[in-house]
Amino acid sequence: MTTTDKLATAPSHPRGAHGAPLHWQNLGLIPRSLWWTRADTLYLVIIAILAFATRFIGLGAAQSSGTPVFDEKHYVPQAWDMVRSSPNPLVGGIESNPGYGLVVHPPLAKQIEAWGEMIFGYSPWGWRFSGALMGVLVVLGIMLIARQLSASREVAFLAGILAIFDGVLLVSSRFGMLDIFLTIFVVAAALFLILDHQQVATRMERFLRSGGEIICGSGTGPRLGFRWWRFAAGIALGMALSVKWSGAYYIAFFGLMSALSDAALRHRAGAPRPIIGALVRDVPAALASLVLVPALTYLWSWRAWFSSETAVYRHYRDAGKIEGGSFLNLLPSPVADFLYYHFSVLKFHGTLRTSTGSSHPWDSKPWSWLAGTRPILYSSATDLDCGENKCREMIYLFGTPAIWWLTVPVLLWGFYALIVKRRREFLVPLVGFAAGFIPWLLAYDRQMYFFYAVPLVPFTIVLLALSAGMLSGQGPLMSGVLGRKILPKLTGGAVLHRGTFAIYVYVGVVIACFAIYTPILYGFRITDTLFNQLMWMPSWK
Repeated sequence: MTTTDKLATAPSHPRGAHGAPLHWQNLGLIPRSLWWTRADTLYLVIIAILAFATRFIGLGAAQSSGTPVFDEKHYVPQAWDMVRSSPNPLVGGIESNPGYGLVVHPPLAKQIEAWGEMIFGYSPWGWRFSGALMGVLVVLGIMLIARQLSASREVAFLAGILAIFDGVLLVSSRFGMLDIFLTIFVVAAALFLILDHQQVATRMERFLRSGGEIICGSGTGPRLGFRWWRFAAGIALGMALSVKWSGAYYIAFFGLMSALSDAALRHRAGAPRPIIGALVRDVPAALASLVLVPALTYLWSWRAWFSSETAVYRHYRDAGKIEGGSFLNLLPSPVADFLYYHFSVLKFHGTLRTSTGSSHPWDSKPWSWLAGTRPILYSSATDLDCGENKCREMIYLFGTPAIWWLTVPVLLWGFYALIVKRRREFLVPLVGFAAGFIPWLLAYDRQMYFFYAVPLVPFTIVLLALSAGMLSGQGPLMSGVLGRKILPKLTGGAVLHRGTFAIYVYVGVVIACFAIYTPILYGFRITDTLFNQLMWMPSWK
């Protein structure tokens, strides 16, 4: 009997945990269907073109006599080391960069950055090309997350627009640093986990529709099969970890979210022992996909280090340079050397504490990220002559105020919508934001910078887009001259609800804010007077 035959002859009301009839359409298991249409393609193309334009125009303009600027000076030479020392593209090269001592971040972002330098050479376009491309993918990833969670093309398009016109996502895409690479892998992992949950919900629905009894065996519910999307999420999380160790936070938070979501799914399906069911049937495979796979991916990113004879700390144990009483001397040389390297990096990060005197003029704490009150200066040229005035060219990692100043309100609304209104689409962006914020809040004594907040932006934008989706169509119709005459001409005759009109106004404010602060996002030459007018808050300077 085919699957179609099974569905046609299946009982319409399978039994739940207590023998009560269940109907799959009322379980909340199935995501609302949204087929891909020409409208989706059009929206995606529009957003992609805008993202490419904003990220790539003038990409090589910011430089210091042809050399990298700001913290590019660490990572760009390391990527170039990889280009010069690479035996082949599959293995890649190693970072030496002796001028900066210990290399304190995993190699993956620099390996990807090296691809651009292979194409364009050791030039601004070479060391920024890969990051700008990742920045475009981040925008599209945000759009797809919003589409999957809302089942709305319009909400997805709104998320794409907000992502394009956020200053933090823009500037982080246009410099050869690490954070945009971390962000794209975090966004990919979140998208894959959403697709995974929707897929297993569909499998559960099919099980129920085919007449399967949710009370089977020990009452734990059915097996849901191999989960390729969750496996892909594990690879993405491993790649995030291979960019920065802060990727481990997302492994922990997303892993816990996946396990609890599986238990909740079994509960909604009527399994009498949903937690046991998740522990027995879901968690072992989840640990393999979301812990083991990331660990293996992380080790894979170090393949060049293991294959090299001259990498940092390579053959350190054999050379007798590890302390005599260390347990590392009992391990094989590659393992001992690898662990010694990691302990050295951990020690380095442990010294960057405010309480011990480690400070930086652009240091910022996590609570300041919630409103973008302490941006960070990437490039500066002052006292430039432009006629009667003095001018300057400045580039800040600066969040568009119309987006960042709504971070706290939209987080509070997201919690309310999730807990009170039972809108489960808010779960993933809330967890994603928490993974990028709470660990840093707990480690507040560490020296931190605003670019640590880059992975927060996608989830803020998704929350804003989902909230706008709830607001759309709400409230009375627009009245007066604006509602009866002006708006219908602009919207092809449609009369807008006040909620929908508020969304249009908000998008306009976001774009206007972006336009106003474009000079300090791209480094355009402006007068000192205009610069001071843009700096509304003393902490921005």
